Amino acid sequence: MATDDLERRFPALVRSRYEVTSSEDVRYNCIAWAAGDVTRKWWPRRGYYWPKAPDDESLEEFTRAFARLGYEECVGVELEEGFGKVAIYAGPLGPAHMARQLPDGSWTSKCGDWEDISHELRAIEGEAYGQIVRIMRRRQTRGRTY
Repeated sequence: MATDDLERRFPALVRSRYEVTSSEDVRYNCIAWAAGDVTRKWWPRRGYYWPKAPDDESLEEFTRAFARLGYEECVGVELEEGFGKVAIYAGPLGPAHMARQLPDGSWTSKCGDWEDISHELRAIEGEAYGQIVRIMRRRQTRGRTY
């Protein structure tokens, strides 16, 4: 996706600091990217991979799936030494996107089938992905940065 297309889809990117960090890749999506998996798409009930048979596509289901990966709910979005964080975005129809915090405190997202970007957390809130509704964290282990 061209930079102009990204900025049209996410208007707040124009007023923030962001960087395209990969080429387009249709093998994985934003949920997989947040989980650290670039080999397949993740989503409950759409024929994609999900860590356990999904109950539904609710915020609670996304929370349970990432809890199975060792994440727990937390409040702060700031960088916290020894922890990796993910953010769940949702709109009126439920969860729509996830982002993962990078070691420098910025965030990274896979934008649909398009590129990965590093961005400010709230720069992709809006019509396309909704608002941040949950932050989760897990203790980092040696060799794992996500």
